[in-house]
Amino acid sequence: MDLCSLIDRNAAFAPDKIAIAFEGERLSYAAFAARIERTATALKQELGVGRGDRVAILSLNRPDYLVLLYACARLGAMLVPLNWRLAVAEQLFILTDAGAKVLVLEQAYEGVLSELAPATSIVGLDFTPPRGTTFESLLARSEGSGRNPHTDLSCALLIVYTSGTTGRPKGAVLRQEALFWNGVMSQHMHNMTSDDHVLTVLPFFHVGGLNIQTTPALQLGATVTIHARFTPDTALTAIENERPTLTVMVPAIIQAVSEHPAWPTSDVSSLRAVATGSTIVPPHLIDRFVERSVPVLQVYGSTETCPIAIYTRLGGDLSRAGSTGLAGLCCEAKVIDQAGADVPAGTPGEIAVRGPNVFFEYWGNADATRDALHDGWYRTGDIGLCDAEGYFWVRDRKKNMIISGGENIYPAEVERVLLEHPDVSECAVIGRPDQRWDEVPIAYVIRRSGCRLEADELRVHVQAQLARYKVPRDIVFVTDLPRTALGKVQHFLLKQLDAQSRAQGEAS
Repeated sequence: MDLCSLIDRNAAFAPDKIAIAFEGERLSYAAFAARIERTATALKQELGVGRGDRVAILSLNRPDYLVLLYACARLGAMLVPLNWRLAVAEQLFILTDAGAKVLVLEQAYEGVLSELAPATSIVGLDFTPPRGTTFESLLARSEGSGRNPHTDLSCALLIVYTSGTTGRPKGAVLRQEALFWNGVMSQHMHNMTSDDHVLTVLPFFHVGGLNIQTTPALQLGATVTIHARFTPDTALTAIENERPTLTVMVPAIIQAVSEHPAWPTSDVSSLRAVATGSTIVPPHLIDRFVERSVPVLQVYGSTETCPIAIYTRLGGDLSRAGSTGLAGLCCEAKVIDQAGADVPAGTPGEIAVRGPNVFFEYWGNADATRDALHDGWYRTGDIGLCDAEGYFWVRDRKKNMIISGGENIYPAEVERVLLEHPDVSECAVIGRPDQRWDEVPIAYVIRRSGCRLEADELRVHVQAQLARYKVPRDIVFVTDLPRTALGKVQHFLLKQLDAQSRAQGEAS
């Protein structure tokens, strides 16, 4: 049995049931299963993809994204989702690091092709690449079977890259069984049934968009409506007209939807629940849906946990303000000290998670894997506490990490690029509170002696290497940075100094 078998069984039980709706088109479970089979056959026969090979995809959300995921499951191959918001240099690093045998992409992102290794096969989703083929042509030429008798739930299926604290992203490897058990927990969290209708507006390159509701719904036989990308207009229109029962919205999306002019008159009554997470969720945003009689469920996790690890459950106790809930149905969670020992109830410490949903390894990075996994426990780096009844509260995020509009930004990654500028001597990047994005990156920079570097020039330099949302919103030139006795920059002190400086500026 592989994960794709669940799609096959749903197609057998309810062949005409709508699996995926997208831009006016409807794909039944029978058609979905058939397209997966043809895609697996094409990847195997035409491109030589087999167990352990990596297939990358660079695309907005679309049905064939999910087709590729399950085709890889059938073959024992791994899908490598690429973040379309990244700069080309970042995408190329991931493609090289993963050793992608095939890249499937939309024409909008063909800029990556000029620097891509010739050994990678290219498949265009909506165009004919200069050296490659179209997805439809590939399927039309395929013959034979896409079955792989050596595939089961122990096979790796996803390599999802997450920004690394060392300045380079790491690829978290998730096995098929991780998605299976993650799906069971999602179904438990949402009281999900095959009668549910999920609206997906989060991008599939995030495990949140892919795995909080989308794959659990498909594996259960429910219907999923997917949007290529989020806009508040299309989301509200879909909720009113398509009548979904479940959706996931990060805080920035809740804010955008609830501040849209159409919000007061939009009918959201079809929603049984909205799930949210990715950052600490402001209570006033939760209240905006609760006031419309729509429960808001909190989910805690990370790329490394597929992501569901801790959650509040529909029909469960939602009265504990700020709590992200209990450890999931199929995993364990605890709070530990620096030595790895359990701490007493109510004591802050590091959250650790263990279970079949936890990632297997960081691709090609044994040192990082050893640092993160201890006797099966994944040390998240997040600070939280757990009360005597097992309910968790997340108190702080991963050390130094910035979450801007639901996107993770690691200061070390931005600092690495800043330091590549010849006029930068030292730097430090922190998150500054922002009403719209939750946080935005701010850079404190020490110029090299005698240089007259300006902020705009430095922003242009960063934007050439990193995604726009990672470019520092403000660049402050200084002569010194707060440090430890060993010379390490103290980011938390810098954040305090930044807050004091802004408060003084506002007072004056």
